[in-house]
Amino acid sequence: MNTVTVRQAVLADLEVIADLFNEYRQFQGEATDLSACRAFLHDRFNHGESTVFIGTVGDQPVGFAQLYPSFSSTALARVFILNDLFVSHTGRRCGVGSALLKAVEEYAWSLGACRVSLNVAQGNGSAQELYKAAQWVRDGEFFMYHRYPPRP
Repeated sequence: MNTVTVRQAVLADLEVIADLFNEYRQFQGEATDLSACRAFLHDRFNHGESTVFIGTVGDQPVGFAQLYPSFSSTALARVFILNDLFVSHTGRRCGVGSALLKAVEEYAWSLGACRVSLNVAQGNGSAQELYKAAQWVRDGEFFMYHRYPPRP
């Protein structure tokens, strides 16, 4: 039986994370672009703009989670946005997603965060089941709105 492990990624993990990130973006409907994924993640590492966790089964990297820091003015506390959580097909149903969520929570709580927030596609039932099983609460109070720049 292969063991699931999760650890905070470092710059030396860039190639592995970039491959998983590229796969994640394709899962989200984006075109493959490994060099852009690598550059994007490299910038996040270099500027300390996100925290990335890598999940493995045995010695095989199969998933990642990426957190972005923010703050709550009303709570006067740190919050984190779990912007990305992905487990490749080879790592699914092995507990990698749950282990990544646990690592994210432990990290956030250790830094005094008052919450971790995420968005999940309405059609992504398996992710919704994962979050519900991990005792995440679906927001029933607030709607999320977006504003995009005008198209030329």
